[in-house]
Amino acid sequence: MTILKTTLLAALLAATPALRAAEYSIDTYHSKAQFSVRHMMISNVRGEFSKVKGSISYDESNPRAIRIDATIDTTTVNTSEPKRDEHLRSADFLDTARFPTMTFKSKSARLSGGNILVTGDLTLHGVTREVVLTLEMPSAELKDPKGGARRGASATAKISRKDFGLTWNMAVEAGGVAVGDEVSIQIDIEATRPGPQS
Repeated sequence: MTILKTTLLAALLAATPALRAAEYSIDTYHSKAQFSVRHMMISNVRGEFSKVKGSISYDESNPRAIRIDATIDTTTVNTSEPKRDEHLRSADFLDTARFPTMTFKSKSARLSGGNILVTGDLTLHGVTREVVLTLEMPSAELKDPKGGARRGASATAKISRKDFGLTWNMAVEAGGVAVGDEVSIQIDIEATRPGPQS
């Protein structure tokens, strides 16, 4: 009987963080994924994707249990230059006709220096690779005017274009290439959960 009670207590304690976790939806209108890549090895080109959606499960008493499932609409790529954006949507780069979205699904997380390092699978251009997001601790939960609740958070990561089959490039006369391989990513998220049902 003692072994059974101990086992039940351990199972209850293990489940407790999940019971406290709050479920949030990413607010598409207040969230963006931004990127930066070297151009001709002398400057950075910056751009963004404006449609980010998905869900986040977060328990502030157990940040390592965070779960993230996000989808980004690649057709919304915007670098403030229409011709360049058209090229980025083409088969040379994102090939948005075939791959209109990219996704991130978390698998595990750990704490490091006041941040949460979230490991997950990033699927981009039809290729899935493991990526680590450095996530700042989410903000305190605040009530919104509609009676719901909100949190905000920012995350960064770096990926290799080649890892995802994005290999288009062009040599430049002075040496080097037109587009760098490393892409720096910053994601700014607002997430919401509904208030009590009336």
